[in-house]
Amino acid sequence: MSRPTYSPFSVVQIAAVFDAYPDNAREKLLLLRQLVLDTSRELGITDLHETLKWGEPSYLTKHGSTIRLAWRKSHPSQCGLFFNCKTSLIETFREIYPDTFDYEGNRAIIFENSDSNDDLPINALKHCISLSLRYHQIKHLAMLGI
Repeated sequence: MSRPTYSPFSVVQIAAVFDAYPDNAREKLLLLRQLVLDTSRELGITDLHETLKWGEPSYLTKHGSTIRLAWRKSHPSQCGLFFNCKTSLIETFREIYPDTFDYEGNRAIIFENSDSNDDLPINALKHCISLSLRYHQIKHLAMLGI
């Protein structure tokens, strides 16, 4: 997989958060960020907002559930995609992708920073991101309409 082209940051504070991440976490989180932006664009979502929540890059849309990207000093070898723990998102992801991802409780998909970005299951990730970005439209459906 060649190095992707990343969308520029429109908020300097968000760029600063990414700049502060260790190199191996930054590269993975930049790719995850791009997957969120690309998936939103592919879905025709025009109201995606990139902001900081709890000091972490977060992505919000009117009809979706917030997605946060995080790296933590307490777990320096990992980073992740975090979802609202009060949703059925992770439960659904576990059902659809039981062996594809590592999960943290009912709140996150976790990645090892040392794993190559070439090995990331891009289509599965975009599917999970898509479900989160549309969550309020599909939450009443069994298995989120899968």
